[in-house]
Amino acid sequence: MKRSTLFFAVSLGGLAAGNAALAADCPAGGLRFGVEPYESAQRLLPVYTDLSKLIGDKIGCPVQLFVATSYTAEIEAMRNDKLEIGEFGPLGYVLAHQVAKAEAVATFGDAEGKPSHYYASIVTWPGSGIDKLADVKGKSFAFSDPASTSGHLFPAFGLSKNGIDPDADVKGIYAGSHTASFEALRNHKVLAGELNSEEIASAKLHNEYDDKAYVTLWKSGPIPIDPISVRGDLDSAFKARLAEVLSSLDLRDLPEADQKFLAANEDPALRTVPQVDGAFDQIRDLVTTLKVDLSKL
Repeated sequence: MKRSTLFFAVSLGGLAAGNAALAADCPAGGLRFGVEPYESAQRLLPVYTDLSKLIGDKIGCPVQLFVATSYTAEIEAMRNDKLEIGEFGPLGYVLAHQVAKAEAVATFGDAEGKPSHYYASIVTWPGSGIDKLADVKGKSFAFSDPASTSGHLFPAFGLSKNGIDPDADVKGIYAGSHTASFEALRNHKVLAGELNSEEIASAKLHNEYDDKAYVTLWKSGPIPIDPISVRGDLDSAFKARLAEVLSSLDLRDLPEADQKFLAANEDPALRTVPQVDGAFDQIRDLVTTLKVDLSKL
């Protein structure tokens, strides 16, 4: 992992659950909850501040929210024992499980009470001169973050499966987030790039997406939604109680604006459900297929 991306983030609001009754088993100093920058901090902050308070009220501990400056910064924070809870992308989770003791315990659920999923895609815009995926070769291309599942791993896989080396055959940039990648496409700063279904839903929510303005060149199969993970070296009894809370949240308890954001981005059923490490074995398979060196992300 590059040293320039290790240092974690921005504290966004102090102790979000300061009014919760303090549980006897609450860790000293409370809990710290990290969120990857899959959206702009401006959009994430109000929703996840409220979600942090909801978690704190349920578990009986103050919860301090952090939004990471990068995907790898969040992983590094948990590795250095600066987080007890983290919402990671699937690829970020695989790395966090490997190096930072992260254990998936929950995720956002669908109407049937099963873990939700989303999609990655490669898109261009009308008039770009790109008519099919093969035309992407040699062109400018926006990825989101090196440790992003739908913003790097799956688009790289899609390119590779179609005879395009994602490292050598496109003029790739890392925009930093899905929102930034989308903005690069929307403003025609790049000729092609990644665009996942969550970012499309969010852009629609903010009246920023026009279906006619984009041409889909490739789409992935279903990808498991972000896992909510706990640090594995927490006290075992408390960890089990925390996992139960995280995997049974009713997000309809959040303000209406938060519900709309989560319904568009993560969780149309507005609930969390249990998740297990094995759900991310397909991500590990792709890492092996693409020969991704997780230590260099």
